[in-house]
Amino acid sequence: MKTLLTFVLVSICCFGAAGQDNTVFPRGELAPNLHHTGDVWLYHVSAADPDFDYNVAVATFAAGARLDWHIHPAGQQLLIIEGTGYYQERGKEVQIVNKGDAIKCQPGVEHWHAASADNGVTYLAISGNKRTNWLEPVSEEVYKAIKGD
Repeated sequence: MKTLLTFVLVSICCFGAAGQDNTVFPRGELAPNLHHTGDVWLYHVSAADPDFDYNVAVATFAAGARLDWHIHPAGQQLLIIEGTGYYQERGKEVQIVNKGDAIKCQPGVEHWHAASADNGVTYLAISGNKRTNWLEPVSEEVYKAIKGD
């Protein structure tokens, strides 16, 4: 059932219907800057419940917006719907992500994700039903050192 739900959500978000734009979900609410830099909008598509142990949300980042370092104890998948962004795990190189890419944030791995400096990014986030552990902000030096935008 989880596989079917994921397939349907990806199909709707990424491909839309013939002759229509890909905007299926609303932009959502502007999130308070508690664990990120810049403007980020969140729309909660589906909350975890006794039958489905995961949350589904759409996040839209303005150019230059980025999350702090964090950990998902139950993991997370990011399905890039629009734009260009970054994903980095602690101790590894930054990955540039684009529309159509899928990122698996493994359980317990420190990482961050963001919009690129010049482009916004929107992704569908499927997250395990355990609270995110927030860490320190991503420094300006680290963010500005990224090439390939």
